[in-house]
Amino acid sequence: MTVLIGYVPTPVGEAALEAGLAEAAAHGEDAVVLNSPRRGSTVDARLVGPEDEARIVAAAAALGVTASVDHADHGADIVDAFATAVERTGARLVVIGLRRRSPVGKLVMGSDAQRLLLELDAPVLAVKPAR
Repeated sequence: MTVLIGYVPTPVGEAALEAGLAEAAAHGEDAVVLNSPRRGSTVDARLVGPEDEARIVAAAAALGVTASVDHADHGADIVDAFATAVERTGARLVVIGLRRRSPVGKLVMGSDAQRLLLELDAPVLAVKPAR
């Protein structure tokens, strides 16, 4: 089985990575780290470069986990990217990070995390970074 981890190089992404790798290690599973730019952008600070990719794979290996980084292009819809990755990898669990937002911020901006929780056909573990 596989643990699918949503990752961007932010504290939220690091929280998801840490929790996802720990989950994979606890169950002797592989991990796929899904990293994709917003709306198909090819220039995005949230893209994982070769150094970050090597760090992620090394961190996984230190826990006895085989990991790969998937640089998906989800175009306009992140839920489709995750759903496709779940199907392709057979993931038993998806791990995502949540950022703290005010109620007004949630109302105005919506929530990709909420859509992932409600629409994916796999269980979703949502984690927050430490304050």
